[in-house]
Amino acid sequence: MEYREIAYTKADRIATVTLNRPGRLNAWTSVMAEEVRDAMHRAADDDEVRVIILTGAGRGFCSGADMGDLESAVAQGVPDADSGKTAEERVSVLTGTRTEEELESKNPHNVRADFRKRYSYLQALPKPIIAAVNGPAAGLGLVMALYCDLRFAAESARFSTAFSRRGLVAEHGISWMLPRIVGLPHALELLFSARVVDAEEALRMGLVHKVFPEERFMEGVLAYARELATFVSPRSLGVMKQQVYNAQFQTLAEACLVADEELLRSFESEDCKEGVAHFIEKRTPEFTGK
Repeated sequence: MEYREIAYTKADRIATVTLNRPGRLNAWTSVMAEEVRDAMHRAADDDEVRVIILTGAGRGFCSGADMGDLESAVAQGVPDADSGKTAEERVSVLTGTRTEEELESKNPHNVRADFRKRYSYLQALPKPIIAAVNGPAAGLGLVMALYCDLRFAAESARFSTAFSRRGLVAEHGISWMLPRIVGLPHALELLFSARVVDAEEALRMGLVHKVFPEERFMEGVLAYARELATFVSPRSLGVMKQQVYNAQFQTLAEACLVADEELLRSFESEDCKEGVAHFIEKRTPEFTGK
């Protein structure tokens, strides 16, 4: 796919997906949604990529849905409930995006239905995804950051759910994601007020993992990504990511059973053998992901 609204680069086993509408603070469009999805699957399927970064060009991460698109959606009206379409299909008509059923061919991974939705597919990809929030992340921008596995922020980053101030609701599963990241009280307050939260407050409530000074932001994010890409088994990362997200729907006993099964598989893997060998030989690991 030729990209119009994002940029895709690869270096040091790290793929960087950059939202690229800087003049509009990278406001989200249906085109951008399609291109991000394509780029994410491209990185996931590339054996040379071990870590994925999602960031924004210019001074913003993503300011939310493009207001022109939102205005058009309001003007055209909600598709008729008697049309036989599901709520998911009707929202897809309004937003110009495709349903998961239509996108199934792009999602070959055998994962539960919860992680095959419009944006939750990020959690099914077998590689760690880091949101490098370099500026405002509001509405859909915040949703995308939440669906990433880790979130790092520049000091200039600002966060807002935005929805209540547009007469909207907790969109695209944010009602599930946000409480799991910041806790129920913080989630409710952020959703109700839609107020703007700065980077330091976001760090205190656990919305982001680390805040970097402006001048060292991408340097810090890339240093962390390189550490994962160099010193950590990609096989372990993929399995652990699946374990953690699936465990949100499991009992403790079920999670323990899965852990035992995966432990047996890991003992037979090349990465486990290399993990022991490089430690004993005191050298940098050469993991293959197998």
